[in-house]
Amino acid sequence: MENTASQRPAKKTDNNANRTEYYVTLTVAIVIGLVGVFIRFVPDVIPALDQFTFMFSLIANVAMIVATIIAFKVVFGILGFGKNRD
Repeated sequence: MENTASQRPAKKTDNNANRTEYYVTLTVAIVIGLVGVFIRFVPDVIPALDQFTFMFSLIANVAMIVATIIAFKVVFGILGFGKNRD
């Protein structure tokens, strides 16, 4: 007896997780976050800037929030949330 397998068409998926712009945007978000972390510690390294600690912390926190929002938007875009599904 011969084993035969029926031919089936290739599976068509709507997988857009491998698009380059997702990973470029995610890399930009990570870089913004890292810049925010480094800005936070500038007054610790340069003592002459001690009076601007609040300003550096504020800039760092805003950079971290922006990076987090960008990262969440990209991740939810990869997962498919926010798309109009018909």
